[in-house]
Amino acid sequence: MTIRDTPEEWEIRATQTPFVGNKTSVRTDDVVMPGGTVVHRDYQVHPGSVAVLALDDEGRVLVLRQYRHPVRHKLWEIPAGLLDVPGENPLHAAQRELYEEAHVKAGDWRVLTDVYTTPGGCDEAVRIFLARDLSEADGDRFEVEDEEADMELSRVSVTELVSGVLAGELHNNCLVVGVLSLVAAEQGDGLDALRPAEAPWPARPFES
Repeated sequence: MTIRDTPEEWEIRATQTPFVGNKTSVRTDDVVMPGGTVVHRDYQVHPGSVAVLALDDEGRVLVLRQYRHPVRHKLWEIPAGLLDVPGENPLHAAQRELYEEAHVKAGDWRVLTDVYTTPGGCDEAVRIFLARDLSEADGDRFEVEDEEADMELSRVSVTELVSGVLAGELHNNCLVVGVLSLVAAEQGDGLDALRPAEAPWPARPFES
């Protein structure tokens, strides 16, 4: 038996969108359950995101510390951002985020993993890339604003990050999943065996 997630869609009798925000919205669907009952399911509709685990030649990961108001914490994270344009190539979005948040470019890109961050209450899908062969980006630095204007940038060893994750000291979803996936890949078939950077992504289809 192969363990894999499979697409499926139960019948929806009615749907409403009681809230529309700047980037996301809230939807209420009346979904038919297997026994025939109809229940309300509220969830956030999200455009999708990309994240970048940027690994330098010394085995350190590029991380950012940023204030996240919903959880009232400054979190250590890896560079990430929204898929602002429908159908946008996620690799291009990841390259943009790495430049804007860290002024870094990478010569080698792979897909590290794909995740649904909170599938019980949000349809957000995230593609986490592995970026290697790092160097400083060309041109001027991107002008940041709001929470990003207070960001801190650092490079931290994989070992230290893993220890922080397992100690309950690091909580950002993409950082946790990305770092642990990196270690699993290194101990498995190796990083060069990861999927190519433009591998298909059914959760957020795109054009090359």
